[in-house]
Amino acid sequence: MQEFDLTVLGSGPGGYTAAIRAAQLGLKVAIIEKDKLGGVCLNIGCIPTKSLLKDAEILNKLKHLSQHGIKAENISFDFEKIIKRSRDVAVKSEAGVKYLMKKNKISVIKGFGKFNKDKTISVYDDSDKEIEKVKSKHTIIATGAKPRQVGDLKFDEEKILSSTGAMMLKKLPESMTIIGSGAIGMEFAYFYNALGTKVTIVEMLPKILPIEDKEISDVVAKEFKSYGISIHTNTRFEGVEIKNGKVFTKVSGDFSGEIESDVVLLAIGISANIHNIGLEEIGVELFKNGIRVDKNYKTTVDGIYSIGDCALINPAGKPWLAHVASGEAVNCVEKIMNLHSPDINYDNIPGCTYCQPQVASVGLTEEKAKEQGYELKIGKFPFSANGKSRATGETTGMVKLIFDTKYGELLGAHIVGAEATELISELVMLKSLEGTAESIIKTIHAHPTLSESILEAAGVAYGEAINI
Repeated sequence: MQEFDLTVLGSGPGGYTAAIRAAQLGLKVAIIEKDKLGGVCLNIGCIPTKSLLKDAEILNKLKHLSQHGIKAENISFDFEKIIKRSRDVAVKSEAGVKYLMKKNKISVIKGFGKFNKDKTISVYDDSDKEIEKVKSKHTIIATGAKPRQVGDLKFDEEKILSSTGAMMLKKLPESMTIIGSGAIGMEFAYFYNALGTKVTIVEMLPKILPIEDKEISDVVAKEFKSYGISIHTNTRFEGVEIKNGKVFTKVSGDFSGEIESDVVLLAIGISANIHNIGLEEIGVELFKNGIRVDKNYKTTVDGIYSIGDCALINPAGKPWLAHVASGEAVNCVEKIMNLHSPDINYDNIPGCTYCQPQVASVGLTEEKAKEQGYELKIGKFPFSANGKSRATGETTGMVKLIFDTKYGELLGAHIVGAEATELISELVMLKSLEGTAESIIKTIHAHPTLSESILEAAGVAYGEAINI
């Protein structure tokens, strides 16, 4: 039996970050991983999908070269190479985590970890043979999550796809139905549409990107429709039937009937990986779709902690995002070590969607701010009025800032358009410091830049905008 100060179960953005921070603080650390280091994010999630989306973006730009006075003919693409490039990116990312484990002297144990009654962890190989046993003073469960299924419907990754199957198809489908219009659904809709697939999006709620501000969602909906993507909101998924090599998706609501396509992608959320890892053996309490933890990430069992997508801090939940898991990892380890580490403010987590136009936001939407009783000052600045946007030919979208009238505090920030996912960080930092509109207005922004739109949006809210 090997003994450690800290053992981490799972090596995704939460797991490997926790292991590294613990090692930096002088702990003897092990990480147990049944598959590839880096978890879903690095291997079949955040990183390889951005490779696919970049290729789609390039292809779309090539289609509009004439607007820049550039001519190019017979533009084509190789679908297999696009998929292969994303897999190569994933392989390099995993290699990077392997290097970090070695650099920080972290023991990596390959296998499936399961708790025993005495809180030790047995590690099993693919044939369910116990190959190792680990004893640890502290254990962090960071097992993440997997795509959520609907009832008894199984992913075959050929006709009925999860996000994993959607990024590894061997052949480009002529048509695709996507159930769910959150970040995953919208990103794959953009990718496959760019390559020529006929895409239909089905969303049960009144708007796509349901958690985003309505005006932001409306901009994306308009753009997606201009791409030829069909969107059915207020429409519920009822089931699928495969006939003669085609998938018939049954829906009801504002649009009712069957949608015929080559494949269907279920992008309706995730389900925590909390089963068959021995939680019942040690008495860890579960809540809904996760492990119940307190603000210090302690479970109901002494010495056992949980972070990331498998952990639930309160009944209201939290964002299921890689950067949340990484932030919790550092916070959890530092609290274990009794260091000063303020609680994470889950109201100040940026959310990003990497389709084109990109979407990024932090804090309250206009609708939510009004529901909470705030009197608001709202500033909106379109990228069409920004010099850099006009110069680059990327004028779709806007910056929308929401301020509390009483104190001028930034309550929410919403960006749709080019580089939105990069621009949002300025506003996340400002909000974390309880910054005001004046903080933005009095900060000189470089010219010409897209970030000037943030300055101008704050100016609009207070009647001080110059360029609109």
